[in-house]
Amino acid sequence: MAQSGDVVVIGGGIGGLTAAAALHLRGRQVTVLERAPSLEPVGAAISLAPNALRALDVIGLGDEIRDLAAWTGDGGLRTPSGRWLARSSADAAAERFGGPLVLLHRATLIERLAALLPPGAVRTDTAATLADCGDRDRPARVTTADGELEADLVVGADGVRSAVRPALFPAHPGPVYSGFTTWRVVIPVPGADFASHETWGRGRIWGTHPLKDGRVYAYAAAVAPAGGRAADDERAELLRRYGDWHDPIPAVLAAARPEDVLRHDVHHIAEPLPAYHRGRVALVGDAAHAMPPTLGQGGNQAIEDAIVLASCQAPGSAGAAGTPLRDDLPAYTAARLPRTTAIARQAVRVSRLNLMTSRVGTAVRDRAMAALSKAGPALFLRSFDGIADWRPPRPPYASEQTPAGNHPRSARREGRLHRTR
Repeated sequence: MAQSGDVVVIGGGIGGLTAAAALHLRGRQVTVLERAPSLEPVGAAISLAPNALRALDVIGLGDEIRDLAAWTGDGGLRTPSGRWLARSSADAAAERFGGPLVLLHRATLIERLAALLPPGAVRTDTAATLADCGDRDRPARVTTADGELEADLVVGADGVRSAVRPALFPAHPGPVYSGFTTWRVVIPVPGADFASHETWGRGRIWGTHPLKDGRVYAYAAAVAPAGGRAADDERAELLRRYGDWHDPIPAVLAAARPEDVLRHDVHHIAEPLPAYHRGRVALVGDAAHAMPPTLGQGGNQAIEDAIVLASCQAPGSAGAAGTPLRDDLPAYTAARLPRTTAIARQAVRVSRLNLMTSRVGTAVRDRAMAALSKAGPALFLRSFDGIADWRPPRPPYASEQTPAGNHPRSARREGRLHRTR
């Protein structure tokens, strides 16, 4: 029987790699099993809010990501004609939540997380199956084509279509279709000069944001039957749906090639799991609580999960006698299930609002958003209270351990509001 270290992580995405890095830094021996041929994710960007950046501070990565990313928040909400419904401010968001909202390519985050792991810790092109979730008296077992691994802890980080989740909770119905599909592109757009925006139409939305490397990240979503695909290509589909919307949307579509456009139906877990653990197995990220992307919190919550899971283990206990991490898995569930369930439900509510199809309802929605914006930016940001202001369970954070003024990136430490773009 092939032996592993004491932690096996199934899935090499953002949640899995953050969990692996955090557990490794707490003294655990970690093996990550990723079924794809490489860790390079499908091309898209990710928005990280202050809650996720503070979680990354715990593993010493927060300031590096702040340096690499573009601040977001200057811009706002528009109608398809280009009329501004609401304006937003990056500085106001940072002031309210204790740090910036940033945007970067997922591949950059994946690369930086993987770099925190020792050589050989990540095995790509390795499909894995949970054979036994284990219990207090026996290890969990994971099977691969190369043999079987035993582990003190298995982390299921294998996404919305998780195979680990039904192995733990076979009676759970699993994810459901959220009612809409999404498109994403990350491309250079020559001459692009615009403020970040999200545009709400009837049953359709579009967002455009500049990345720090000069490229543009754009996304769209529309109410559509599950499994639908364009008869020709997805760029043509976007032109049909959004080609007459305001600038810079036509310029983005003109710069995109058919192969640049990614389309995915959105699914979420409507019925919360009874727990995020069973035996010696814990679930993180979409495997535990897949949610619509309408709050931009899917990846952020996966990062939070990973840091909280690692915080259940006392530092420096790898290979030593003491309380095994698995004994604290009920505490992990207690900390994460209520919070992520509430955020997932809020994301569903927001998706129903911004993808509303009724003409009358859309008009009422737009008037309400405009009135809310006029009442003050603090009211507009209030929907992120209790989300973006979250803090990890074990301060101090890595970026706060150097005396003020001596850290090379201290200007972006919590509470400082200097711009990074």
